Amino acid sequence: MIKKVSRNDARAKRQRRVRAKVKGTEQRPRLCVYRSLKNISVQLIDDDKQVTLLSASTLDKEVKTKASNVQAAEEVGALIAKRAIEKNIKSVVFDRNGYVYHGKVKALADAAREAGLEF
Repeated sequence: MIKKVSRNDARAKRQRRVRAKVKGTEQRPRLCVYRSLKNISVQLIDDDKQVTLLSASTLDKEVKTKASNVQAAEEVGALIAKRAIEKNIKSVVFDRNGYVYHGKVKALADAAREAGLEF
């Protein structure tokens, strides 16, 4: 009998494979995306010290769209880029966290690039 692999297990496998190669440093932190059914959040992580440098989410007061859609992802991407540039972080490593680079994840990445982050 063939077992069907769950979507979450497949995503976790992709996460582990990418994490083995992608590491964030203090000069070039890892931009990690998480999307749930209700919200989108993103963090800048220094893997050497194992600390979160910055974060942004649809739960922040600056974000007007309080949903998990493409428009909210664009706002969160622009917000994290603005906060990163204020802390003199211009270059990051993008970690899509096992999600397909499409829709919300792509909108967030494009907005962060337009706002000044390089990756």
